[in-house]
Amino acid sequence: MATRPTKLPMNFESMRRTDVPNGRNGRHRLIVTQVLSDLDQIPAGVALKIPLARLDDGKAKIRSALNRAARKAGRIVATSSDDEHLYVWNEKK
Repeated sequence: MATRPTKLPMNFESMRRTDVPNGRNGRHRLIVTQVLSDLDQIPAGVALKIPLARLDDGKAKIRSALNRAARKAGRIVATSSDDEHLYVWNEKK
């Protein structure tokens, strides 16, 4: 007669799949949402001028997050920067 394997205790809590939140709210969601919202409100040929002091994680990480979000939304944004500001504008498709 075979012995039944011992059941190991769970390491993590479990929950119903229908109760699991969908989507991902990354660290940069607020600033990226604000930038994309502002880009929707400016005419062609105008850039946003964002002080680097407002970017807690630095311009490289915000640029990456912004480009991912823009690509996901099917839009093209361009960026540039200097020592004090990040510039962001809409590009034509």
